[in-house]
Amino acid sequence: MRYKLTFIVGAAVGYVLGTRAGRERYEQLRRSARQLSANPAVRNAAESAAQTGRQVAGRAYDAVSEKVGDRMPESVTERVRSLRERGQGAEDDWGTTNT
Repeated sequence: MRYKLTFIVGAAVGYVLGTRAGRERYEQLRRSARQLSANPAVRNAAESAAQTGRQVAGRAYDAVSEKVGDRMPESVTERVRSLRERGQGAEDDWGTTNT
């Protein structure tokens, strides 16, 4: 119940602020966000964070696979393999590759 109430209050505040700010402010925020995402330092930090996340996830996958790999049904292991293969070489919202 607390989370629902928090969500409703947040949505109401966002709506009120959004309607007061108007379209001009929205466009200004949008331009700022695009400039920020185009900044090479931000792109490098995002790529570095993504790479670190992939490495940690890979180590976690290996650790879990060693412990429960033999006990998992084949259908589950095939699903995990297909998800891992599908995600390779894709590009995310920041324009970085998931390699």
